[in-house]
Amino acid sequence: MNFGQLITAMVTPFDEQGEIDFAATRNLIHHLLENGSECLVVAGTTGESPTLTQQEKVNLFEFTVQVVAGRVPVIAGTGSNNTRESIELTRLAETAGMDGVMLVVPYYNKPSQEGMYQHFKVIAESTSLPVMLYNIPGRSSVNMSPETIIRLAEIPNIVAVKEASGNLDAMAEIIENTPSHFALYSGDDGLTLPVLSIGGAGVVSVAAHIIGPEMKSMIGHFNNGRTLEASTLHRRLLPIMKELFAAPNPSPVKAALNLEGVPVGGVRLPMLPLTDVQLNSLNRALLQQDTMLI
Repeated sequence: MNFGQLITAMVTPFDEQGEIDFAATRNLIHHLLENGSECLVVAGTTGESPTLTQQEKVNLFEFTVQVVAGRVPVIAGTGSNNTRESIELTRLAETAGMDGVMLVVPYYNKPSQEGMYQHFKVIAESTSLPVMLYNIPGRSSVNMSPETIIRLAEIPNIVAVKEASGNLDAMAEIIENTPSHFALYSGDDGLTLPVLSIGGAGVVSVAAHIIGPEMKSMIGHFNNGRTLEASTLHRRLLPIMKELFAAPNPSPVKAALNLEGVPVGGVRLPMLPLTDVQLNSLNRALLQQDTMLI
């Protein structure tokens, strides 16, 4: 499965009652596809997956598959710290017509490296879908080592990893020692270009909600050997990337979408909307970004 280079971890739009807003979701999907997203991740961290029920996730999977209609791959976030529940949700995602699943490192219960290996192995063996691993030690409190990822890459349908450790040395080690078909994606927008430069496949992005065309252009410059243009654009995009993570994700990106005329509503507790100060800072950054990119 080729997931492309610019994958967007999609927010989940909510209405005023805090329920999934499917009309807004349809509009958001069209927005993302029109602005360069080559693949969508549904019900990941950015999609507020911890606050969604299993049935809400399945409804979201089915709806997204219907709206996308085969134009790009759609990946379901089905990972958790409960192996059996992850297997069940992965099977439901396959039934819903998803093109792949993303499995996060188990959080809170802090498994060993062997525990992580066995967790991912048994889930992968329960499905025919391609699997993207997701290493994010800042949220899971444990880091999946390069050695464990390299070992998991030997399982036929484990085909990629979203690496959000920020450790470029570890990423280079993974790229060097996994099969050529195994893809490593940056889990941090600000590391997109550095990861590409060491042989990574692309990025699983939050910022693409707002600056998708610019990120697509940066990746295109890199692919075509225009490294000066790519690096210049990278530096210009860093301020808005940083602003989109100035408060816990996805509050800033949802606020930015609303400011940009793509309504997605608010966030569910325990997440909070931006304060007035944060919102004003974000709005200034968006205006400055528009000026810089003219």
